[in-house]
Amino acid sequence: MGLGQWLEIGRMDELGRLDTPAHRLDARAKVITTIVFIVVVMSFPRYEVSALTPFFLYPFALIALGRIPPGYILRKILLAAPFALVVGMFNPLLDHQVIASVGVWSISGGWLSFASIMLRFVLTVSAALTLIACTGIYRLGAGLERMCMPRVFVVQLLFLYRYLFVIVDEGARMMRSLELRSARPSSLRLRVYGSLVGHLLLRSMARADRVYRAMAARGFDGKIRALHRASFQWTDWAFTGGWTAFFAIARMWNLADALGRILAGGGS
Repeated sequence: MGLGQWLEIGRMDELGRLDTPAHRLDARAKVITTIVFIVVVMSFPRYEVSALTPFFLYPFALIALGRIPPGYILRKILLAAPFALVVGMFNPLLDHQVIASVGVWSISGGWLSFASIMLRFVLTVSAALTLIACTGIYRLGAGLERMCMPRVFVVQLLFLYRYLFVIVDEGARMMRSLELRSARPSSLRLRVYGSLVGHLLLRSMARADRVYRAMAARGFDGKIRALHRASFQWTDWAFTGGWTAFFAIARMWNLADALGRILAGGGS
C-alpha cells in the first residue's frame, strides 16, 4: 500500500463530492468563515484554555451538516499532532509560574500554555480539514480565485494537492529499493540519503515537465473552469454572518465559564 493510499487522500475527494447542506454552501462563505474562525482562535492569550472550548461548535457543526466521518478527521489530526507537540513540549519546562490551583494541585503557566497550543492546533486543523472535506479542493480553488486570489497561487495549490502524494510515494519506493539493495539498511550513511533526495528532486522535475507538456498539449491555459458558477445566496450570508457573530461573542465573553456559573447556581 502506497503512502497516498495509507493517508486516504482519495477519500477527501469522495467527501468533497457529497450533496449535503454544508456542501451546497458557496465556497467563499466557508472560506471567509473559516479564516475568521482561525484568526479569532489564534488571538486568545497564551494561558487561555476554557474560553477556547465553545469554538469546537464550528467544526462539529460542519462535520454534522456535511456528513463527514469524525474518525477520518481525527486520524488526520493525529497524523499532524507531533508537530504541535514539538512546538509546545518545552513550555512546562521553561514556565514554572503558578497560574491556577485545583485542590492541592498547582498548575504552572507552562502546562496551561501547552494545553492552549494543543487546543488551538486541534481547532484550526479540524476547521481546515472540514472546510476541504465539505467543499472539495477544486471548488475551493474556484472560490479562492473568485475572491481575487492570484491565479498562479490557486493553480499551484491545486497542483500541490494533486501531486504531493505522488512524489511521496515515489520517495517511498526509492527508499524501499535502497534498503532491499543494502546488506545492512541500518548502516546507511547520511550522504546516501542526500543523494536519494537529489535523485528524487530530479525525478520530480522530470515528472513536472512531462505533466506540463501533457496539459499544454490539451489546451490548458492556467484558468480554472467550473461547470457551475456559484453565487451568494441568503443561506451563505446567514452562515457567514451567524458564525461571525458567534465568534465575536465567544471572543469577548468566556461562554464556558458563564455556563459553568449558571449550572453551579442552578444546582445550588
